[in-house]
Amino acid sequence: MYHWAYEDVLAFAKSWSVVYFSLMFLAAFAYAYWPKNRERFRRAAHIPLRDEDA
Repeated sequence: MYHWAYEDVLAFAKSWSVVYFSLMFLAAFAYAYWPKNRERFRRAAHIPLRDEDA
């Protein structure tokens, strides 16, 4: 049975965390720029500019 050494776990975490976070970034980017979400984000961007009395 193989026992994981600290260096093995560290190397695995470093190499796969780059892949994981790159995929998460691409997913967030695709969600933000998906044409279906454009109107929702446009409305959300104008929330601070709305008049409370209107």
